Amino acid sequence: MDTCSRLEEPGGVGWKDVDVGRLRMTTSGKRLIWSHRVAVQVDVNDPAVMNLALNNVSNVAQHYHEIGEKVEIEVVAFGPGLHMLRDDTSPVKARIKSMSETMPHLAFSACGNTRENMTRAEAKDIPLISQAKIVKAGAVRLMELQERGWSYLRP
Repeated sequence: MDTCSRLEEPGGVGWKDVDVGRLRMTTSGKRLIWSHRVAVQVDVNDPAVMNLALNNVSNVAQHYHEIGEKVEIEVVAFGPGLHMLRDDTSPVKARIKSMSETMPHLAFSACGNTRENMTRAEAKDIPLISQAKIVKAGAVRLMELQERGWSYLRP
């Protein structure tokens, strides 16, 4: 059995040893459904890779929905992969819009460093789709999510 023993998580909830594969238990003895979390990296400007990432997102969400468990998914785009979240160049923006409307626990993070570099290189503001939130650095965002226990996927 995989176990987790933490005195306190961010937010002040205390945890004790439990089977972390399926559920968590607070120190007060209340059981909570385990929330799965996955960060998906997109760092190439390739529609096939972008669609594969979205297929992975859809498959993960469907799997956990079918077994009655929650999942949080964050797609982090940086480098040439930022085109996935650009309003003017994204080949998948309609699909992202549709998925976001039906998947409330799906987030998209756009690398601010990459956006700044593209702004300088193209001498114009780089518009992002409305579903994207800007993070300072996409690589750092992925590291921080993994340090918090998120699984990592690079299609």
